[in-house]
Amino acid sequence: MNTIDPRPVYARATEQAAALIATVRPEQLTGPTPCTEFDVRGLLGHVVGGSRRIAVVGEGGDGQAVDPSTADVPDDGWPAAYEEVRTRVLKAWESDERMAAPVRVPWGEVPGRAALSGYVMELVTHTWDLNEALGRPLGLDPELAEFSLATARRVLADPERDAQTPFDSARPAPEGAGVYEQLAAWLGRRPFSRV
Repeated sequence: MNTIDPRPVYARATEQAAALIATVRPEQLTGPTPCTEFDVRGLLGHVVGGSRRIAVVGEGGDGQAVDPSTADVPDDGWPAAYEEVRTRVLKAWESDERMAAPVRVPWGEVPGRAALSGYVMELVTHTWDLNEALGRPLGLDPELAEFSLATARRVLADPERDAQTPFDSARPAPEGAGVYEQLAAWLGRRPFSRV
């Protein structure tokens, strides 16, 4: 069980994501990402919509009942949409009681601490996806990836994953890979090759 309070880590992860989302130009929205089910627009929608769900869970509601649709976000509205939802999420998870209380998330009922740790892993991974897709405009915080990799190895301990798991089977990380590349490989992603 992870004993680190995930709230400060999540707050840092949202700041990093917000800084990266602010760099997205409308002409980049149809570009591919390492999360192959999404282009850049779809990935932004997944991050914003998923954050809405996290906010509702933190507020004590049923995250599964949340409509994650982001069809109403204009091409130049992603930074504002993410800022609004990240502020809501941080407020929703402020209470120490929420860390211990059971919450219902897509993978079951778990203590709030475990749920928020899982969402750190997801956000940090998708931030890496977006950074790769945009040509790596930001240097990413390695401590966030270390936390996320430890979480990923704990909750997805088996490197072989079935179709019900939202991450592909682990791939070998290249020799000398940094912690983000190790995280990406553990979650079945490949970095874009750079020429």
